[in-house]
Amino acid sequence: MGMHGSAHIVWDWNGTLFHDNDAIIGATNAAFAELGLAPITLEQYRALYCVPVPRFYERLLGRLPTDAEWEQMDEVFHRYYAEHRVRCGLTDGAAELLAGWRSAGHSQSLLSMYGHEELVPLVRGFGIEPHFIRVDGRTGPSGGSKAEHMVRHLEALSGAVAVARTVVIGDAADDAVAAWHVGAGAVLYTGGSHSRASLEEVGVPVVDTLAEAVEEAQRLVA
Repeated sequence: MGMHGSAHIVWDWNGTLFHDNDAIIGATNAAFAELGLAPITLEQYRALYCVPVPRFYERLLGRLPTDAEWEQMDEVFHRYYAEHRVRCGLTDGAAELLAGWRSAGHSQSLLSMYGHEELVPLVRGFGIEPHFIRVDGRTGPSGGSKAEHMVRHLEALSGAVAVARTVVIGDAADDAVAAWHVGAGAVLYTGGSHSRASLEEVGVPVVDTLAEAVEEAQRLVA
């Protein structure tokens, strides 16, 4: 278990520990097809993606989707993703890094905007759940704020984790925003939903591998 004074990592799931780019792009294009939008490539997705997700759709539609369109696209996205995530696996080296961080006497947790009821068995299925002192997925509607989710996550870890020695590792700008919101550090990984150029605009360390992310996290709390 973590203790005050020891380093703590809050890991993101989709696009960070879980290498699900293919399922994400397929699900996004399936949702786009509902509105007659042309499919996009991974490169286009990573250049345009932003949160909240309706704003991402606005960049492609030229307007925000209506509530009915959003519900329709969101339902299609999640149905397609659930079917195709089974072909996805952990990011290379992730399991070893989780084990190594824990063996070094540090703590770590998992915070995701993916639905909690789907997230927990997925994490458990990869055999990595014991490495985390807490696993939290989204419990409300899609498209919410990760910053608010982060507040609740760290409140639940109060007494076990020192926020000043906590680093968030994720693949999207909103991971850094959530970290800033609670006073934690952040490292962003280029293997997920954002391009390096867009991540570098955020102003936190940007790395190309999870091993580098862990090294940066260690440096930030040294």
